[in-house]
Amino acid sequence: MKKGLVLALVVGLWMGLSAGAAFADAEFHIGMVTNTVSQSEDGFRAGQAFLKKYGDVANGGMVKHITMPDNFTTEMETTISQIVSLSDDPKMKVIVVDEAVIGVTEAFRRVRERRPDIVLLAGEPQEDPNMITAVADMCVMADHISRGYTIIYGAKMIGADTFVHISFPRHLGIELLSRRMNIMKEACKDLGMKFVQETAPDPTSDVGVAGAQQYVLEKTPAWIEKYGKKACFFSTNQVHLEPLFIQIAKYGGYFLEGDSPSPLKGYPGAFHLDLSNEKGDWPAIMAKTEKAVVAAGAGGRLGTWAYSATYSMTLGLGEFGKAIAEGKTKASDAQALVKAMETATPGVTWKSTYYRDKNTGVQKKNYVMLMEDTYVFGKGYLHLTDLEVPEKYYKIK
Repeated sequence: MKKGLVLALVVGLWMGLSAGAAFADAEFHIGMVTNTVSQSEDGFRAGQAFLKKYGDVANGGMVKHITMPDNFTTEMETTISQIVSLSDDPKMKVIVVDEAVIGVTEAFRRVRERRPDIVLLAGEPQEDPNMITAVADMCVMADHISRGYTIIYGAKMIGADTFVHISFPRHLGIELLSRRMNIMKEACKDLGMKFVQETAPDPTSDVGVAGAQQYVLEKTPAWIEKYGKKACFFSTNQVHLEPLFIQIAKYGGYFLEGDSPSPLKGYPGAFHLDLSNEKGDWPAIMAKTEKAVVAAGAGGRLGTWAYSATYSMTLGLGEFGKAIAEGKTKASDAQALVKAMETATPGVTWKSTYYRDKNTGVQKKNYVMLMEDTYVFGKGYLHLTDLEVPEKYYKIK
């Protein structure tokens, strides 16, 4: 009995040490910084998926996943300090931030000063491209420039005659978003559509998420009455989408795709979808959502990207960063970045282009713009990635 007990203890100790040794063999760590579920569920889920795949640093794995404060605009210093704290880890070799909110440029600058060896990757930057590209190794953004034209083109394809752009000052202060809006105005003019602007509350303001959603819920019927049932709505913020979808399904109108498209943004809440069994299975999520949208009488009027932009970019940057840390590619390799995106979204091909400076027209090779085709529920893909965007739109500031 005693010998058996001793043997069991020795075996148990050996297994524990072996497991610890296996974990300790990880050559590097990757910091994954996302928003919380309430601000960006897609980004948070992507961070968790990456963590699950490669293991938590706390348990000897490769990934350290942290979230930014919900009110990151008023808690900027907290956001900055959280990101910078990742550089305290001597094994940290890559930091991915998606969404790269205001303050990330400063955080990256401080990390760069302390640890120039760390690769810094920014997804969906909300600061001036010239600022963030000065400190980040690579930035990735949905192609807002090309989409300024393709969204209007697609809206007209599905029957819209008016385009309603909904936003607020903080977002319109983001250079790419304001530039996209100006392109949308010009595209509407060229394609024979009316362009109008509406303002809705910023969910990071005092009214919060609930107040912003209530405002949109109450205002949308009046907007539809004012602009007609052929109006296509667009919001720069995902919090506005659920009430928009509820009212569009009920009163009419269109919605082609969001600022950062995803079937998980707005649709589950608006159409009372339980997607717990489909979690991580994007084709299944799309199929279930399409069935609900069509059943609600909104088929042909609501659309999205089949794979979440934020989820895909967060995971894609994570895979890209891992490849860099392993010495398989360099941070400047845009083709390797696209391959990483395709790894994150099986079956989807991404169209990419470099960001062009609005004043000089010079391409920034560490700022890649990405675009996925638009899917309209009850109608199918619009093949907007095949559309040739006229050169004039890339010159609009």
